[in-house]
Amino acid sequence: MRHEIHRESHAMERIGWLRAAILGANDGIVSTASLIAGVAAAGASTPTILVTGTAGLVAGAMSMAAGEYVSVSSQSDAERADIARETQELANDPAHELEELTQIYQQRGLDRALAEQVAAQLTDHNALDSHLRDELGLTHHMRARPIQAAAASAASFAVGAALPLAIVLLTTGPRLPWLVSGASLLFLALLGALGAWAGNAPMLRPVARVTFWGAMAMAATMAIGSLFNAPIG
Repeated sequence: MRHEIHRESHAMERIGWLRAAILGANDGIVSTASLIAGVAAAGASTPTILVTGTAGLVAGAMSMAAGEYVSVSSQSDAERADIARETQELANDPAHELEELTQIYQQRGLDRALAEQVAAQLTDHNALDSHLRDELGLTHHMRARPIQAAAASAASFAVGAALPLAIVLLTTGPRLPWLVSGASLLFLALLGALGAWAGNAPMLRPVARVTFWGAMAMAATMAIGSLFNAPIG
């Protein structure tokens, strides 16, 4: 009989780009909306608000990309060092590495004979991959990808930042700080729900978390802008 391979889709397979994208979009909405709300509360003109928001979008996207690239590159460097070390150990002392793998399987519940058999077969199939997966917890889906993470962060930040900027194009006047803040909280709630859905997680906690901290950030900048209420531009 011919057996079809059963394939399942798990959230862990997309955790790398998902984390970077959610972080970027959330930061784009919160930082740009807070910036706009702050300068609007200070009495800035619409052109000044637009320039400020656009500058914040560009600077934030570049900062997110650079920060994510540097951070994930450090993780990637550590992974490569571990892979090189395992490769050398397998070449220098394969018997010790086989015993190490056997003990790992014993600790997971296999008896000694079966653990030896499994370790031997997996070593014959792909020794390095077996050690990376079962000894170090490194898998293909969890490998660090600096360029992918940087691109996802920059693009998602720009998309997130564009949302409160669009509100500025649609309305003006003293209500602007409140409209931008209210709309941005709605955007954050939708983002939290989207992230929970993509990660196969309950939605209530992520939505409450992002809206709460977004509200705190925008309230703080509006308070500062009102405190230094001096027209700009």
